[in-house]
Amino acid sequence: MEKRKTIKVTLVKSLIGTRHSHRLVIKGMGLRRLNHTVSLCDHPSIRGMINKTAYLLKVEE
Repeated sequence: MEKRKTIKVTLVKSLIGTRHSHRLVIKGMGLRRLNHTVSLCDHPSIRGMINKTAYLLKVEE
């Protein structure tokens, strides 16, 4: 059976002073606080969210 690829995403910069839409994207990915890491499936919609807020994140594949 094929395993789905996952991406580990960590919030490394504060949300203070960021656009409201970027805050909503971060919340949608399940990130809550600095240095919080979540594992997300590698999907085009998730990639778009990461690209939009890349300046706030650290991504490990």
